[in-house]
Amino acid sequence: MTKKIRVAVVLGGRSVEHAVSCASGDGVMNALDAGEFEVVPVGITQEGQWVSVDPDAAKLAIGDGQLPQITADSGLSVAVAQNPEAPRLLVTDTAGGTSVLAEVDVVFPVLHGAYGEDGTLQGLLDMAGLAYVGSGVLSSAVAMDKEFTKRLLAADGIPVGDYVVLRAGRELTADERDRLGLPVFVKPARAGSSLGITRVTDWADLPDAVEAARRIDPKVLVEAALTDVRELECGVLADEDGGPPQTTPPFEVLEAGAEGWFDFDAKYLAGESPYDFAPELPPGVAERARELAVRVFTLLDCSDLARVDFFLREDGELLVNEINTMPGLTPKSAVPQAWAEAGVDYPALVGRLVRMAARRGPGLR
Repeated sequence: MTKKIRVAVVLGGRSVEHAVSCASGDGVMNALDAGEFEVVPVGITQEGQWVSVDPDAAKLAIGDGQLPQITADSGLSVAVAQNPEAPRLLVTDTAGGTSVLAEVDVVFPVLHGAYGEDGTLQGLLDMAGLAYVGSGVLSSAVAMDKEFTKRLLAADGIPVGDYVVLRAGRELTADERDRLGLPVFVKPARAGSSLGITRVTDWADLPDAVEAARRIDPKVLVEAALTDVRELECGVLADEDGGPPQTTPPFEVLEAGAEGWFDFDAKYLAGESPYDFAPELPPGVAERARELAVRVFTLLDCSDLARVDFFLREDGELLVNEINTMPGLTPKSAVPQAWAEAGVDYPALVGRLVRMAARRGPGLR
């Protein structure tokens, strides 16, 4: 009888995307074939405590305006044993005793944002000798930081929009305001799910927008707003046999929130799917988007999966907005839907990711 692959699915986390991670983790756990995989659910609270999770008792999906949360009383305390020769998870009971929760083959960190998608958790898992799904330390860190993503892409000749970085204590200069023009988008440099973002149409509103972004990240980006553009996205998936990465056809973001852009509510709380998976595009745009998606994925040395986001200008030029190395993975998220449209259904997608990680094993890539 073939041994099952034991997978620790890690969800929640310390970032502002905690609820989205819970929903993604819930989807992944339910999609993994019980005949091939044994799931070990592990949650991280917003304070950073690791706990065991009972997926049958926890309400992890986003629904009816409710956002799920991992709390300290969700289960027993869990720790990663820092012993590469015997990679395992440890559980501590209320009396303080420690026992082995599980020796795992693969960790699936379904975490979005800081302290999970940014290389920090990946470094911990590398030190512990645990194989994991997703990009490694450097690519995770670079892709999470919008400033350095843009710097590397621009250095390689990949077009990006104009922006200014405001580190702690720094303000936008008059020359920079003139260069960017209005409107601008103000956003945390290392966050996702459209949280902490403000569209500014009057410079008088800039300080409040910067303050809102800095509540999430001390480093803030101010980006020139592109008018009369379409938002396109491409899913990227590593090839199981080591060939070139594969991509979904580009799909288009249709839904806009109350402020006229793709905010958190439009992404996760809207009733209908906010995407068009078969948009009509000018000749050559789809091919160019897929080529650029692979180029970005390869340039940043990513692994397994990603989503690359674009702006399509009226003149047909594509600008890369950002890359997500652990995009939303609920059944209704864009990337799983796009791959399903391309012939890779949700269970096949998550199973493929785990098998690739198990085959690769721990260590440098």
